[in-house]
Amino acid sequence: MVATAATSSFFPVPSSSAVAKSIKIGSGPASLSGIKSKSAASGGLLVKANAQAPPKINGSTAGFTTSVENVKNEDDVPSPPPRTFINQLPDWSMLLAAITTIFLAAEKQWMMLDWKPRRPDMLIDPFGLGRIVQDGLVFRQNFSIRSYEIGADRTASIETLMNHLQETALNHVKTAGLLVDGFGSTPEMSKRNLIWVVTRMQVLVDRYPTWGDVVQVDTWVSASGKNGMRRDWLVRDSKTGETLTRASSVMMNKLTRRLSKIPEEVRGEIEPYFLNSDLVVDEDSRKLPKLDENTADYVLKGLTPRWSDLDINQHVNNVKYIGWILESAPLPILESHELSAITLEYRRECGRDSVLQSLTAVSGSGIGNLANAGEIECQHLLRLEDSAEIVRGRTKWRPKHASNFCVMGQIPAENA
Repeated sequence: MVATAATSSFFPVPSSSAVAKSIKIGSGPASLSGIKSKSAASGGLLVKANAQAPPKINGSTAGFTTSVENVKNEDDVPSPPPRTFINQLPDWSMLLAAITTIFLAAEKQWMMLDWKPRRPDMLIDPFGLGRIVQDGLVFRQNFSIRSYEIGADRTASIETLMNHLQETALNHVKTAGLLVDGFGSTPEMSKRNLIWVVTRMQVLVDRYPTWGDVVQVDTWVSASGKNGMRRDWLVRDSKTGETLTRASSVMMNKLTRRLSKIPEEVRGEIEPYFLNSDLVVDEDSRKLPKLDENTADYVLKGLTPRWSDLDINQHVNNVKYIGWILESAPLPILESHELSAITLEYRRECGRDSVLQSLTAVSGSGIGNLANAGEIECQHLLRLEDSAEIVRGRTKWRPKHASNFCVMGQIPAENA
């Protein structure tokens, strides 16, 4: 009763006299399609009438009749609830759900911004996106050593370190806006169908990182002679600052398999990014000898690239060459020594249909007692079946340290 009285103040209910007047209004005869009466609670009589004006055809009134069954069916249909103030309000449940969704999304974003790692060494570039430092001349990126990037010695493999070097080099030129179509091309180089190719690379490994370590890789470019460019890398432990790896490479412009001079337009693109710095690696200027089946101690034949070994230029990735070179290294060296230095000279590329051979020669005392030898030096050659050279190389090996975890079940306490 109270609710009805309250709502009637907003939505007035027409009186019975008004209904009666509305029936009388109108010209022409009106036909009542149905009359239904029932007694109200107050004892009065309520009359429900449906009035409809007859239609006219050609100016004359056309009468019609309505069956009793139709009238009953219309009366049986429930009438909509009366319009009140309460049922005219919006659906507050939908509005509340929308507000809750927005609040939860905002809270999630805030938690991501306020995220803090458990380990202090992950505070520096925790997501490994990389950034430009030192007046825009040095690119820095962090990498966390994953479990699938370590080998039997529980340290990162040389292929993992080489992938880090390659990734930072590409991210550097991309961040600087010098990377366009493919790998190793600036906008002016693309106009002239030129690419950068690595002709020589030298890597020194002071210590291999282990599973869970975060390494910080810095890279920059410098001029090398009149037509070359040198790229240097410095890899440190992001927690202690200890130098882990130093690397340097010399690159040249290449057009249709021939070395090319640097055009002035290309030089103008790259010179603003040159950093005048000393060499991070003392250059090993010794000539790399050419091996054959007579001078090599170990020969491995039938190496073929897989589809996953190809880069965007449909050539075998440079890192894959290192794996093939080490395939022919003697097993006693791999078991008792670790790679401390590698020098590579790239002669040509190989593609998907190439079949290669890996040759290795052990320098010095020979191959009699390699497991107990001190430092070992090896010469390498990767070539096609027709003897066309792909890569010449030299590797240095040092005895494995006692700190290396040779037992597969042993895990460092700090990484457990």
